[in-house]
Amino acid sequence: MGGDKAPEMVIRGAEIALERLPDLRFLIFGREDEIAPLIPKNSALSKAAEIRHAPDVVSADVKPSVALRNSRDTSMRQAIEAVRDGSAAGMVSAGNTGALMALSKVVLRTVPGIDRPAIASFFPTRRGESVMLDLGANIDCDAANLVQFAIMGDVFARAVLGMPKPTIGLLNVGAEDQKGHEHIRSAAAILRATTLPLDFRGFIEGDDIGAGTVDVIVTDGFTGNVALKTAEGMAKLVTTFLRESFKSSLMARIGYVMSRTALKRLSQRVDPRRYNGAMFLGLNGIVVKSHGGTDEFGFANAIGVAADLCRQGFIDRIRDEIGNLTRELNEKKAAAI
Repeated sequence: MGGDKAPEMVIRGAEIALERLPDLRFLIFGREDEIAPLIPKNSALSKAAEIRHAPDVVSADVKPSVALRNSRDTSMRQAIEAVRDGSAAGMVSAGNTGALMALSKVVLRTVPGIDRPAIASFFPTRRGESVMLDLGANIDCDAANLVQFAIMGDVFARAVLGMPKPTIGLLNVGAEDQKGHEHIRSAAAILRATTLPLDFRGFIEGDDIGAGTVDVIVTDGFTGNVALKTAEGMAKLVTTFLRESFKSSLMARIGYVMSRTALKRLSQRVDPRRYNGAMFLGLNGIVVKSHGGTDEFGFANAIGVAADLCRQGFIDRIRDEIGNLTRELNEKKAAAI
């Protein structure tokens, strides 16, 4: 029931996802009287989906604390509980981000060894795609949080993007070792010293994000969210400038006609719907957040992210890697005593 165009967008997104991945099965939580008429009888989705009635909805403007107190009969809470109980392998929602994170943390808890979950998503780059985290879940982060984010980002890139050994960088105000605050320098020291199979490349700067200097960009939630919103805003600004330029004269209009194919490729490359689907990493379950303003194509991509994570055994891989880090750090502490 979440999203600007729900529930129609969600149902159509599930239909598109099912066309791409015919073995998917869905539990659709929400108001049955609104959802059932949207699913044609005898369609592929009607055979692959089960509607579970949830009378209440978490509204877009409700505070996370209020959602926690009054969520028992909401579609969001029931979908998360389905993941906890094992009746669903993962869940996707285009609803209230703060409420989704708060409910997920309470219902699913975090993986042992993870202090805080992080939001991760994709960025288009000159080299392909990269992963950035955290994108807003944690405003203040210490060194341990950043190291955990690096490990989770590494597993995420391998699971979703198919990278055999992703490169990792810490977003900083400069590439030199002495730059940045104490937490980021301490995190870099831990990542350089670890025996875990991580390809850590040190510090990167803001212009390295679009350049694709590394595959996994690690930062705190404040910086990550500002970078994300800045990138989205710049993409819209450039698109607006292009439209205005092509309307400025007769020759410009002719130029548009001649370059239409190239412009279409550019539009597809930077289309935010292609990168829709932010994962809440660090939880004991797969939770993917779709942009609330997306359409059915974007929502289908978010479903695809969840499916990839489930098939790749993402949660078990996170547990293994974090467990290895914890043992390594404990051994170093014991040796120092």
